[in-house]
Amino acid sequence: MAGKSQGERRIGLLNGFAAYGMWGLVPLFWPLLKPAGAVEILAHRMAWSLVFVAVALVFVRRWAWAGELIRQPRRLALIAVAASVITVNWGVYIWSVNTGHVVEASLGYFINPLVTIAMGVLLLKERLRPVQWTAVGVGFAAVIVLTVGYGRPPWISLVLAFSFATYGLVKKKVNLGGVESLAAETAIQFLPAVGYLAWLAAQGKSTFTSEGTGHAALLAATGVVTALPLVCFGAAAIRVPLSTLGLLQYLAPVFQFLLGVLYFHEAMPAERWAGFALVWLALTLLTADAWRSARRSRVAEFSVRQVEKPKSAAVDA
Repeated sequence: MAGKSQGERRIGLLNGFAAYGMWGLVPLFWPLLKPAGAVEILAHRMAWSLVFVAVALVFVRRWAWAGELIRQPRRLALIAVAASVITVNWGVYIWSVNTGHVVEASLGYFINPLVTIAMGVLLLKERLRPVQWTAVGVGFAAVIVLTVGYGRPPWISLVLAFSFATYGLVKKKVNLGGVESLAAETAIQFLPAVGYLAWLAAQGKSTFTSEGTGHAALLAATGVVTALPLVCFGAAAIRVPLSTLGLLQYLAPVFQFLLGVLYFHEAMPAERWAGFALVWLALTLLTADAWRSARRSRVAEFSVRQVEKPKSAAVDA
């Protein structure tokens, strides 16, 4: 990142704001698709996302990865797992927004970093720093408080957080670019999605053909709504430091939370505020610790470069 110009970093930041801003405002889009149900919307999202991404890949002429992927059964299996968990994530999210649970959905993306850390410990045997352990403990306390407040576990938040954390873990192992990965995942999703939509049409229950051209266009736009933020995120990821992206990621749940409270007027009794406050405290601890760690790494790297400079000068002489 050190070699990036100021202009490149500015473009990266703008793309980062655009990506997380779109993800944060997407709760405004899903209600526009009613009277389509959550499963029909999900099927359209899977089908049209492949169409949009395929057109983008044709335009940029990036297809070499597909042949390599087909020859690697293990990576294909991981892509299938990623497609499965993101299908669950998308479906639950669409359903939660359209049934008045935007705030609880936003909580899922607030606690996602905590779940990711917990999975790293349990599955990858990663070692945590004391502050990270504290943050995870505070996050666990938040879930208990919210369980009492809701009168049930916040299952929407937990499903969204665990499915997205699993998705991120699998994608890391696949090691494929964002647009390419989405193309591979939606290619797996495409036939089941189209099959379901064909069945709906045969049953006379499809809203795609019965609710007018505008409704059909909105359903088709689910592909753009899915893929465009990912394209912006990809442009940001190569231009700004990971620590900056880590901070920007909180924009999406913040926007979603504000929409839930201020626009959709969802209830926020005292115990829910208490639960969210604990989550925000945990995230503050995590963020501060990450910044401190990144700063130490930069200082150490700078010190190593300063030590190596005289050595290289001596060799040149």
